[in-house]
Amino acid sequence: MYIDDVKRILADVLSLGDAANSLTAQSPLLGSIPELDSMAVVNLIGALEEHFGFEIDDDEISASTFETLGSLTAFVEQKMA
Repeated sequence: MYIDDVKRILADVLSLGDAANSLTAQSPLLGSIPELDSMAVVNLIGALEEHFGFEIDDDEISASTFETLGSLTAFVEQKMA
């Protein structure tokens, strides 16, 4: 439900351009997209918070949250529930 929004935010924050079009729920993120470094993760969290209107506490996120586009989308869906 939120995957298109998450993909668009990810593409904007990381400046992925057309490469974002090939992302699916199974696409690996952390460790697979060079642009997704620690600073980009912070920027991505901020963009997700701003877009969806929720706050993310430090203890809510882990590497598994950013494992795939699907896992990141599932995290957003959980926050929106």
